[in-house]
Formats: sequence, C-alpha cells, structure tokens
Amino acid sequence: MAGHSPHIAVREDWLALEQEEVLFPEMPIVDPHHHLWDRPGSRYLFEDLLADARKGHRVQATVFVQSRSMYSADEPDELHRPVGEVEFANGIAARSASGLYGSFRACAAIVGSCDLMAGDRIEPVLDRMASAGGRRFRGIRNQTAWHQDPAIATNPVPPVKGLLLEAAFRDGVRRLGARGLTLDVWAYHTQLAEFEDLARACPDTTIILDHLGGPLGAGPYRGRRKEVLAEWQASMARIAQLPNVSVKLGGLAMGAGGFDFHLAHQPPSSEALAAAWNPYISFAIERFGTKRCMFESNFPVDKGMVSYRALWNAFKRLTQGASASEKQDLFFSTAARIYKLGIEPEGEF
Repeated sequence: MAGHSPHIAVREDWLALEQEEVLFPEMPIVDPHHHLWDRPGSRYLFEDLLADARKGHRVQATVFVQSRSMYSADEPDELHRPVGEVEFANGIAARSASGLYGSFRACAAIVGSCDLMAGDRIEPVLDRMASAGGRRFRGIRNQTAWHQDPAIATNPVPPVKGLLLEAAFRDGVRRLGARGLTLDVWAYHTQLAEFEDLARACPDTTIILDHLGGPLGAGPYRGRRKEVLAEWQASMARIAQLPNVSVKLGGLAMGAGGFDFHLAHQPPSSEALAAAWNPYISFAIERFGTKRCMFESNFPVDKGMVSYRALWNAFKRLTQGASASEKQDLFFSTAARIYKLGIEPEGEF
C-alpha cells in the first residue's frame, strides 16, 4: 500500500540495552549506504546519523543513498522533483564539512534518484543533480526490489515488476555509465537472474548490488534458509564473474531477511550477528574479492533490529582472519574508490 512504511520501528530504549565494547576502535570506516528522511512517525536526520556514528567506531565518511525524501514540492516537472533530495543531502554534507562536528564527513558522496525509463529527458535532470550535488553527486538508484508477496515488501511505494529487464531502463543505465556515474540496485535473490542480465547488457556502467542481493527469509521463504542460501549462492557466483559489479555487505537486518532479532528481549550481540550472517558475507567476499565488496550499515532501516555499534562489531568479527589490506578494502577503500571520495584512511587496520 502506497505510503505505508514496511520498516521495523526503531526503539532507542531497546537498542540502549546493548552496551558491548567497540572492537578495534581506531579502524577507519566509510559507511557507503545510509538514508536520511523526515516522514510522519519516522525521522532520521543529521543529528541521528551523527549520534550513531559516534557510538565508538571511527566512521570517517558516509555515502547517502536515495531515500525518496525531500523532493521539491515546487518543481512543476515531476521528473525533476528528486533534484531536491540531492540538494538536501549536499546541504547536510556541507554542514558536516564545516568541521564543527570533528573529522566526520556525512554524505561525502550522494546517490540520487532519477527515472531511468525517461530516455533523453533524464539528461537535464542529471545535469541539475550534478549542479545541486556539487562535487559529491555520484550516481542513481531506482526502486527495483519487487516481489509478488506483500510480506516481502521493503519499499514504502511498490516498485514496478521487471524494471531491470526493460530496454528503456537499460538505456538509462548506459547513460549513467557514459557520464561516469554509478547505478545502485536493490533486488531480492529472486531477481538476481534479472540483475545479472542487466549487468551483462551494461558492461560500461559500474553497478553496485545493494544488501548482498537480498537473500529472503520472510513470508513464503520462512523455514527455507538452506534452500534460499543455495539458490542465492548459485546466482551470486555467476554475477561475481562480471567485473562491473560490486557488492554491499549488509542489509540483512531488514524484516524481509527473516532473522527476527527485533523480537528478542535484548538486542543482538555482535557474536550472534556474525554467526547468523557469516554464510552470506564470507561467500560474497570469497567470490567477489575484497576490492569489490564493502560493508554498509543501511541505517536507519536496519536500526529496527540492530545497533550501529553491534553491527560494525559483527563485521569486524567476520574479518578477524583477514589481512590488513583486505580489511582496508572492505571497510574503507572499496567504497572510497567506487564512490570517488578522494580520501585516505586516518587510522590503522
């Protein structure tokens, strides 16, 4: 239903029950996937992001990703209204870059939204976004995560079925590549064949697969985790052969994943998170390599189930056997390179 939020409600008092010590607090992090919005009954703005980033981990910079927020109400052309979101995110970035909040750089890169089905009409929109985002505008994400079962919904506004296969959409994706812009794609594991076909058809566009390719565990997939894992692994192994694709490691704390940590009396520990997520994260790193993988928070969406501190602790636990250079890729350099942040890590891995 349009306008309905499918996200798990954030309970700050429940999250505050988690007080574990931060692991490797000096390790620099780029968080390449978070949102900002102000909606009825749900708000996550700069102060909220800053509070999470200050939970003990050394978050050096972040990437804002399309949130369907702050569209321009005064823009007569609906296609141009998402320019307002890029302008908003760039304002947050400018505020963070003032130095008043320390070395933290929020929204150091911005991924906006533009209807890639619109053909030539997207060109002036992208021009305006480049202007509104200054040097920070990096790419586009459309709403593409579709499933016929309403129990799987993760978007407040339902996406269009089969969008990744549309010729007009692919034309838009190629236009991004021609401009040196990236495409973020959020798709469930049931759509990975469509994603693979898209990535093969647009080899000159850098494409980022969000949230580990969405292995589902809710609705009709509840109780079928081994079956889903095998299907997901087969799809991801094929996608890993495509050099224009990178993967964001995270997003598993959404309701669609079916892990249900939010139903417990206590928020999950990093040990519990690492144990639950290891089959997915380890496989992705093994197949794609550290130079095409990056850890992400997906906050505040995942915040309904996990704290920022435990989340990054879990990622650190999952990489304790990795070399310093591999950790640098996963926590910092892959994101910094793909989103062209132009920064170096301030700390040790």
